[in-house]
Amino acid sequence: MQEEVTQKSIALVIKTSKLTTSTLKAAMQMYLNHQKQKNPGSKTHGKTSVRKLVGEGAGVSSIEISDGNIKSFERVARKYNVDFAVKKDKTNALPKYVVFFKGRDADVLSQAFREFVYGNEKKKGRTSVREKLKCFKDIVSQNKNRERTREHQKDRGQSL
Repeated sequence: MQEEVTQKSIALVIKTSKLTTSTLKAAMQMYLNHQKQKNPGSKTHGKTSVRKLVGEGAGVSSIEISDGNIKSFERVARKYNVDFAVKKDKTNALPKYVVFFKGRDADVLSQAFREFVYGNEKKKGRTSVREKLKCFKDIVSQNKNRERTREHQKDRGQSL
C-alpha cells in the first residue's frame, strides 16, 4: 500500500491512427500545459524576468555586479532557491550587471553572495594545471641537458 501512495502514475489516452514520437510528444506537451493552467498559483523559482518579479507584489531590491561571471552566480542562486532577474547595464564603458531580487529574499541572497564571492576567491587563489605542468616541464628540461658522468669502480678483493 505504501508504494502505491508514494509512486504517482498518469494515464494518458490518445486517439490516433498511428502512434509516433511526435504525436506522443504533442500529447505530453498538451498535458503539461493543462497542468500549468490548472495550478496558476505555483510560482517558479530561480532566474526570471524583471516584469514577472515585480508583478508578484513583493518589494524588489537590486545589487550591481561588475564581474562577468554571472553563470556561476546563477548556479549558487538556484541552490538557495532565490527569485532573481539579471539585467545588463550598457550605459557605462564597462558592462555592469544589475541583479534584482525580492525584498523577502535579502537574507538568503546575502548568503548566496557570500558563497559566490568565496568560490571566486578560492578559484583565483589556485594556480592552473597548465602553469604547474609548464613549471615541471622546465625543471625536467634543465635536468636533461646536464652532462652525465659514469664512474665504474671495480673493487675486487679485500682491502686493509
